[in-house]
Amino acid sequence: MFKKILIANRGEIACRVIRTAKRMGIATVAVYSDADREALHVRMADEAVHIGPAPSSQSYIAIDRILEAIRATGADAVHPGYGFLSENAHFADALRQAGVAFIGPPVGAIEAMGDKITSKRIAAAAGVSTVPGHMGLIEDADEAVRIAGQIGYPVMIKASAGGGGKGMRIAWNDAEAREGFQSSRNEAKSAFGDDRIFIEKFVTEPRHIEIQVLGDQHGTILYLGERECSIQRRNQKVIEEAPSPFLDAGTRKAMGEQAVALAREVGYFSAGTVEFIVDGGRNFYFLEMNTRLQVEHPVTELITGLDLVEEMIRVAAGERLGLAQKDVKLDGWAIESRLYAEDPYRNFLPSIGRLIRYRPPAEGSQPDGTVIRNDTGVFEGGEISMHYDPMIAKLCTWAGDRRTAIDAMGKALDDFEVEGIGHNLPFLSAVMRQERFRSGRLTTAYIAEEFRDGFHGVAPSDCEARKLAAVAVYLTRFSDQRAARISGTLANHQRHIGRKSIATLGGRSFAAAVSEDAGRVLVSLDEGEAVEVASDWTPGRPHAHFRIGVEEIGVKVAPAGAGWRLRWQGIDTVARVRSPRVAELARLMPVKAAPDTSRMLLCPMPGVITSVLVGEGETVEAGQALATVEAMKMENVLRAERRATVKTVAARAGASLAVDELIMEFE
Repeated sequence: MFKKILIANRGEIACRVIRTAKRMGIATVAVYSDADREALHVRMADEAVHIGPAPSSQSYIAIDRILEAIRATGADAVHPGYGFLSENAHFADALRQAGVAFIGPPVGAIEAMGDKITSKRIAAAAGVSTVPGHMGLIEDADEAVRIAGQIGYPVMIKASAGGGGKGMRIAWNDAEAREGFQSSRNEAKSAFGDDRIFIEKFVTEPRHIEIQVLGDQHGTILYLGERECSIQRRNQKVIEEAPSPFLDAGTRKAMGEQAVALAREVGYFSAGTVEFIVDGGRNFYFLEMNTRLQVEHPVTELITGLDLVEEMIRVAAGERLGLAQKDVKLDGWAIESRLYAEDPYRNFLPSIGRLIRYRPPAEGSQPDGTVIRNDTGVFEGGEISMHYDPMIAKLCTWAGDRRTAIDAMGKALDDFEVEGIGHNLPFLSAVMRQERFRSGRLTTAYIAEEFRDGFHGVAPSDCEARKLAAVAVYLTRFSDQRAARISGTLANHQRHIGRKSIATLGGRSFAAAVSEDAGRVLVSLDEGEAVEVASDWTPGRPHAHFRIGVEEIGVKVAPAGAGWRLRWQGIDTVARVRSPRVAELARLMPVKAAPDTSRMLLCPMPGVITSVLVGEGETVEAGQALATVEAMKMENVLRAERRATVKTVAARAGASLAVDELIMEFE
């Protein structure tokens, strides 16, 4: 067995590998860039080596820097994680030549599957069902338009190298094919140093379902069930689960056997994933093979009981797998929610900054029999950088059935505290409560279909508004009593706290009455039945559990002027509790108008302006591209909302802008 493993990666996956290696008694080495000097993976490892500046091209994907770190530490094996060099055949070969074990597949398999065009040809030869498309490289935008027309719209324009949603665009017409080709090419070159592009048919109403494979160096190759990864935005997975709510046993077996056949065709060993697109009739088509550990591997581990990182390490050391296909059992259901530093209220654009609060829910077995797991690479007080992927954590739940796993995820998300940056927790919570998701009716267009106008938060139902109103009444009562105790020690000097009030939130008002009975707080709304409200909340605490009758909910609480900001299940609202007279006067107050920014193009995220496409005095049309912004390895095109004339251009190509900083102004 290896004595020391260097992890050629960062963030949560580096921490994930370190945990397993330590459990196995293997020493670990972390590598880090200038931006990651204080990162969690650096703190967790036994040793850490600085490898260069923040840009990944000068650090995490600089092969010579990694090799220097290996020589300096005497590591005898390298785990590449995912992304960066994980599917780089040159890196794996360099390790082989240096006499260092690569904890991954053989070089030949990486080369064969790393190129999407080559991999499709091999898959077809191995009897794997493939998507129709053009298997040659596309030279320019004109050729892209011509080939897309031959295949028939819609088409998927994809980078031949890499993965993770980078360098991918869907085109529905010639104009989108032309623009998508150039954007995909730019993204691919920036992310992978390889701008080769190909085109294939885009399958409508598709589900993204992948098969986990695992093989050793002695000829055993297994499939470990499937993962459903259909909920995506910008071709990046957001929520995954295992198994899929759509597959039947026959389809699962057929997909698994084809995945194994492909792996065997290229002499594969280690962990890998074969990705398929599945249509409504359970017809499935090969997309690509990821010759590495997948981001979403924890859900497979939760339903199989296997540690895939440990299996990868043992396979790389030459050991045989300790199980056969008949031994693979799928137990229960697992859900993974990817917590990203991105603002769902701004079309999921990246967010950067300091995590002033980071408190995940308690991991492990829960009293109700469910399990919580949280894979992360951050800590409270740490910074989210613009240089790398915006993932903060991967929150997973396991239960005996799908509905219970979803309910457990909803509760865990409510208990997850993140402050200081924009994040997608409200969106994840919103999905967990949607009946379409809960019933398993998924496609890769789920987000676009369910949030056609973007994500604007969750409007509370009447029942939910009543629960939050009761919470607000309890908080106000608690705070008023505390203030009264502080203001005077004698009972006759304490100010009077009224029993009746008006609670308003989400456009609703409730006439509330509160009383106490033997230490219990009873709240009634609109002269309804009084319900006991209890909580572990104390002033200043940003999260608390409330018991309303027999139901317990976890709510994020923060003072908001004369009210309370309450966040629960994707709802983000301000509740105000006033005396009846103050509530009457408050209804007469004018509403402050928001500032008019309709004549401005503001930077929607912190990033670098890569191009400004129009000049001062130029007339632009609705939908016309105005500028491009790059942040967290993604290129974003900013477009005109209507016909206008450019008055001033405030930003130039190469400028680094903060969120809402002015790019240009219109007349």
